[in-house]
Amino acid sequence: MPNCPRCLKSFSTARRVTAHLAQPKSKCRAWQRERLGLSLYSSSSADSSTPGSSPTFSDHELPANDDFDAIQFDPDALEAIVPFDDFDQGREERIWELSAAESAVLLAGLGQGCQVQRFPNAGTVFGVGDTFLRRFEMDRYSSFRLTNLYYPFANLDDWEMANFLLQSKLSMAKIDEYLSLKMVRKMPLSFWTAKELRNRAELLPTGPCWNYRIVNTPYPTKSPAILYFRDPLDCIEALFNHPYYADHMIYTPFRVFTTAERVVREFSEWMSGDVAWQMQSNLPAGATLCGVVLSSNKTHITNMCGGKVAHPLLISLANIKMAVRNKASSHAFLLTALIPVVEFIHPVPRMRSVLEARLFHQCLDIILQPLKIAAQVGRMMSDPVGGLPKTLSQLSRIQCDPNDVERYFFLCKQFRLSGVAKPFWRNWPLSDPANFLPPEPLHHWYRKFWDHDVQWCKNALGAQELDFRYSVLHPIVGMRHFNHGITTLKQVTGRAQRDMQRYMIAVIGGAASQDVVIAVRALMDFRYLAQAPRITSIVQENISAALLEFHNHKDAITSEGLRRGTESGAALDHWLIPKLELMQSVAPSISELGVPVQWSADTTEHAHIEVVKEPASTTNNQNYDAQICRYLDRVERCRLFETAIRLCALNGTNDARDHDVLDSPVEDSGSRDDETTMEDSEEDAAAVLNDIWSPRRPVPNFFAAAERLRTALPGSVPHPTRAFTSGATALRVNYTPAIKSISIDKVAELFNLPDLRGALADYLDREGAHAQNFHSFGRQRRSPPDAHLPFRDLQIWYKVRLQQKSYHDSSSLGPVFTINARPPDRTWEYGRHDAAILQVDAHHEWPSSGLVGHAVVDVRLIMCPVSPKGIRLVWSDRFLVYVQRFDIVSQRQASVDRTTGLHVLNRATRASGEFLGDIFPLDQIKSYAHLVPRFGETADIRLTSTNSFHSARSFLLNKYFDKDFYYALSL
Repeated sequence: MPNCPRCLKSFSTARRVTAHLAQPKSKCRAWQRERLGLSLYSSSSADSSTPGSSPTFSDHELPANDDFDAIQFDPDALEAIVPFDDFDQGREERIWELSAAESAVLLAGLGQGCQVQRFPNAGTVFGVGDTFLRRFEMDRYSSFRLTNLYYPFANLDDWEMANFLLQSKLSMAKIDEYLSLKMVRKMPLSFWTAKELRNRAELLPTGPCWNYRIVNTPYPTKSPAILYFRDPLDCIEALFNHPYYADHMIYTPFRVFTTAERVVREFSEWMSGDVAWQMQSNLPAGATLCGVVLSSNKTHITNMCGGKVAHPLLISLANIKMAVRNKASSHAFLLTALIPVVEFIHPVPRMRSVLEARLFHQCLDIILQPLKIAAQVGRMMSDPVGGLPKTLSQLSRIQCDPNDVERYFFLCKQFRLSGVAKPFWRNWPLSDPANFLPPEPLHHWYRKFWDHDVQWCKNALGAQELDFRYSVLHPIVGMRHFNHGITTLKQVTGRAQRDMQRYMIAVIGGAASQDVVIAVRALMDFRYLAQAPRITSIVQENISAALLEFHNHKDAITSEGLRRGTESGAALDHWLIPKLELMQSVAPSISELGVPVQWSADTTEHAHIEVVKEPASTTNNQNYDAQICRYLDRVERCRLFETAIRLCALNGTNDARDHDVLDSPVEDSGSRDDETTMEDSEEDAAAVLNDIWSPRRPVPNFFAAAERLRTALPGSVPHPTRAFTSGATALRVNYTPAIKSISIDKVAELFNLPDLRGALADYLDREGAHAQNFHSFGRQRRSPPDAHLPFRDLQIWYKVRLQQKSYHDSSSLGPVFTINARPPDRTWEYGRHDAAILQVDAHHEWPSSGLVGHAVVDVRLIMCPVSPKGIRLVWSDRFLVYVQRFDIVSQRQASVDRTTGLHVLNRATRASGEFLGDIFPLDQIKSYAHLVPRFGETADIRLTSTNSFHSARSFLLNKYFDKDFYYALSL
């Protein structure tokens, strides 16, 4: 019988499968339309053995062998491996092939002319494996949960209290103190001490179990090298099997082309790159390729007392879509090991670092052994790699005993190697440093910007001038404003480096020499283009061109003495910058590994807080690693148990064997009611998973708010509605206006808009008898300053908040920007108002058209006419905005300044000399815009952050303040 390729539901005919996939609001329909989800929903069978227990060793002592599963590394295990084709011989094999009708529906959902090619015969479904809930039932205490779903706790209230205490950062003493309160004593709890609570937590179903091993080192250390780790294959299987990621997985390599001619290729996820495609071609037909993401970096546990350091190893799955994997709240990175941090006893300090590097690779060899075996099991060809990688070939030529560390390191220097004799990846099939060491934006690009680009600019302008220019920039609500400049900052984070990048090009324009500005701007374009979540082959060429442009102009930096030594301050005439050299590999890596932004360490650096620093704060400051493992084990048990019982409760039964919310295939009854019931259950399950695994702080969604107001019952919401959409932009104003009613003449005086009445009259003339017309700028003011209007008063708002859909993905939302339109006050002498992009041509939409059909404007007033009593004006159902236009100044037959790459703007004026202002509907505003004064060689010392936007007459349209704004103007 035909099956749905996602939920595996059986149908009587293929036509019913097509109808099922076309159901609105269905997860299967969304899955089919998903641009990158062009693969099978694969359920892999798992080991049905009972999970092991978590560590139970003392906090103060070295763990004993009977407290932990002490795993000994067996290097010979890789040689005795069962071939891949010996597995699952008795299983029914099923491969999904798209029909012509399904292909048409799929391509229609991908966009105009978009063509997708997926790897054939990849991602075979071998029946239905063990789902998340079925594994929950396989726990050794599952029989007790037939009568009490919350076992080992008494009921839901008992479990909620236990869950709160177990995941809190309270010490055992504080928990005992809390449980001893008289009010708490009145509660019918099943535990009364912290020890009893934690003993009950040990009865909860567990995830991957922790193990330990004492690693032998050839040189003595000041303390034992104790490695705490989990089976990485169990971690990967836990991610693969988790219901939260079920709709965010990619199982098949694919290629995306922007047109039917397949000339321009588009890269995004790892599965869209050539490496994944090549790896899949080396696997047997029907195999599913799993990409393992490993991240490792030392992090401080304590700074003030002892300087304790931890070295976590995080693991994730590249099959999870990067939008979910790189979201910290998704918990897609699991701690799989704590690498021992020890001090080697060796007389040469440099050799200690070599020994530490060797210990790191030795530990990875132990930890990753199961993954290497899994890779071997998946091999059907004798040599899928096709030869030794270059590094292994160089190591094989070194004829020296690796235990002679100094001599071995000396011989390695000729190949620029670190002195590690046995890299952990040497016996890992399909692994090569060129493939698994991708560019990393956080440490490579942002750090390079701070260490080098900022120093060049500081030397070119002078620290005082650079700081002053940053301090007088017009502030953006929600973004950092550098009130005291940037050169004196201490402990600069990656976020601060990003914020500096937003303004640097506009700040140095006109002060540094043209070649220096071009060189810095070329690197900025390189960073912004390379951070796009989707990169076409054309953009890939632009990235290479930007780097080439830097190299063509970089000599100006050295010739002017701007590149100087950090300590000596002497001018340098060379370009030996490793981070700059790494940039050469960025463009080629895009076609191999997908977009670089998915490999940024932002998420893993933040994960260190959750998996290391927060658990360490709950310890007794002794034997950190062991207590961190125990804390994480408790938290994971609680999260998994909460997920399971919530899904079971959603089914309305304690027995999940016959009712799996996510994966149970059912017979087709031919009834639409059954379809609706299934869709509702899927939506309920998704809501439960989002409630547990999604961030607690809701992400602003103005589009959803506007839709709720649009569909609200008549009379239940005020008109005009306070949130509304216009194309790819959603706008929202406060429920209550800042000024509820004020006369037009007083508004003109308060906001210093003498032509306000005439502008309103011209607007009404253009509107005619019916509202909702599209408006453009008019050169001549036709109405007199004292024109008669059908209303006397206005409602005034001081700000409007704006949100746009992501430039590359309409399903993702951008940040919220605030456009101010405030009158003068004590702080803002001329009032606080911001610039915006206004649509003036109905045939050109933002952001696809860029500035074509749009104008840059200064938003001066946000208002709504107040209808006279007893009369309802058609114009009172629409927000209006008074704006003043900026003109784009041509630059040597180009629309942008050649040096900065930015548009030059002047305030537009009428023939009388007054600023060109007019009234428009608020929904014609499409985006926030940031303008930076053209400072020239030296900035005017009278400028401040509160008057620079008003006092300057010439501006640069800063496209670097937001990446989506940059893409709209650059792509």
